[in-house]
Amino acid sequence: MKKYYFQIFMFVLALGIQNGLSAQQILATKTAQISFDASGGVETIAAVNNQADLKLLPSNGQIVVAVLNNGFVFENALMGDHFNENYIESTKFPKSIFKGFIKNMAAVDLTKNGSYPIEVNGELTMHGVSQNVQCHGTFDVKDNKYALKGSFTIKLKDYKIGGKYVGDKIASEVKISISGQLN
Repeated sequence: MKKYYFQIFMFVLALGIQNGLSAQQILATKTAQISFDASGGVETIAAVNNQADLKLLPSNGQIVVAVLNNGFVFENALMGDHFNENYIESTKFPKSIFKGFIKNMAAVDLTKNGSYPIEVNGELTMHGVSQNVQCHGTFDVKDNKYALKGSFTIKLKDYKIGGKYVGDKIASEVKISISGQLN
């Protein structure tokens, strides 16, 4: 009986290969860069994380970006401690995740070199709160290599991030940028 099922499996597999069925292509990187600028008042408050996980399904433009919050590097280590302990609360909320779609993915030609403007709509989950966001950026194609760049702005209060310095030393609106080389 097992031999019979194996033969059926091999037949279906051969038929699928013959008809050109294959797994959908996924472009990805584990070294996307996410940076933010929350500078307000006198001090520069900015950080970067070079270990974001980014996955893109070109067939429909679905994109997922995940980052460990404690991976952000600040110019001043003390700012990083305050960020992780008092604002983003990395122990309680270890990851921030964006899930969405490139609305105009059909306009990106993966076989033709160029810089294609993109519009991304999705949901950012951060600090235990999910909000819809829109991002504008570019999708670059050069010799079968792909790069993605974009930025958007969020309000800290929308993600229930507060503290005595928000609006004074820390901007109440934060610019978030993302870039990555996709394989």
